[in-house]
Amino acid sequence: MMKQNIIFGIDVSSKSSTVCVVIDRIKQGETFKITNDSFGYQDLLDRLNQYLITPLVVFEATGVYSLSLQAFLEDYHIKYLKLNPLKAKKLMDNNLRHNKTDKVDAYRLALIQFNAPQKLRAPQPKEYHELQNASRYYEELTQALIINKNQLHRNLQSTFPQIESILSTSSGRVYWTIVSLFPHAQYVLNHNENQVFQSLLAISGIGRQRAHYLTTRLYALARQAYPYDNESSITIRAIQRNIANLLSLSAERDNVINYMEKLAMQANARSLNIYESIPGIAKTTAVRLVAELGDLSRFDTSAQIDAFVGIDPGRYQSGEKDSHLGIT
Repeated sequence: MMKQNIIFGIDVSSKSSTVCVVIDRIKQGETFKITNDSFGYQDLLDRLNQYLITPLVVFEATGVYSLSLQAFLEDYHIKYLKLNPLKAKKLMDNNLRHNKTDKVDAYRLALIQFNAPQKLRAPQPKEYHELQNASRYYEELTQALIINKNQLHRNLQSTFPQIESILSTSSGRVYWTIVSLFPHAQYVLNHNENQVFQSLLAISGIGRQRAHYLTTRLYALARQAYPYDNESSITIRAIQRNIANLLSLSAERDNVINYMEKLAMQANARSLNIYESIPGIAKTTAVRLVAELGDLSRFDTSAQIDAFVGIDPGRYQSGEKDSHLGIT
C-alpha cells in the first residue's frame, strides 16, 4: 500500500508546465498550466497546500528547463521524483496501457508512481550541482580550445607552417609563446641569433641550453619556409589572437579544475580519492567523474548507474544461449 496517494504529475516545458493531479489513480478535474517562475510556483504551492497529506510531485528532468522547478521544491521541502526521460518512457511502456506513440504527459507521469513506484531519495547537496555546472563549463572551454587550435594551424600554413615542428608537440604554453614571438618565418630572419636567443630565454621553462638549441632550430625552419602571406599580413594578427585565446582558455581550464577539486573535497572527498586511486585516472578525470556521476550512494546497483549515464548493454537470449552484446 502506497503511503503517498496524491500525485502531482508535471510536464515541464521551456516557459510553462502542465500539471495533473491524480488521487488513487483517478484524475482530479482538468489539467492546469503554471508559468516556470515565482508566480507560477506560488500558484502550485497554493494547490499543494489544499491537501492534508502533502502530495508527491513527479516530473521529467528536461535539462535546464526543470531546474527552477526543482529549486522551488527543494526550498519548500516538497518531496519530488525526478525521472530520466528515457526511464519515464520505459516505465510507461512496461506498466501502462497506452499506444506506443503516446508521449509521457503530466497524467501518465503521475500514473507511473502508482503502477511502478520509484524509490524516493533525498536531494543531492548543492555542491554536486555546482560541480556539474563547472564540468559543463570546462567542456565549453575545451571545445573553444579545439576551435582555436584548428584556426591557429590553418593560419600558420600561409606564414610559417614549419614552426609546428619546433617542439615535440604543437600545443601548450611554451609552444604558443614561441609562435606568438615568431608567427612568420621572416620574424626569425629579421633578427640576429642573439636577439632570437634572448627572446627564447625569457620564456618561463626554457633554460640556456634549450634556448641555444631552439635558436638553431628556428633559423633552420625559417630558411626552409616559403610563406604565401607576407610578414605584414592580417593573418599575423589572427595568429596572435588565436594564441591569446589559447593561453587564456588554458589558464581558465586550470582554474576550473582547481575549483572543482575544492568542491569535490567538500562534497565527497572519499569518492575523489577512490577515483584517483584507479590507474589511468588523474585529478581532471576524477573531479569530472564526481561532477557527472554525483553521489553514488543514491544508486543501489551498477545497472542503475548505467541507466543514469544512458548506456544500455544489449543482451541476446535463446533456449541455448545467453550472451551480452555491445552497448545499444
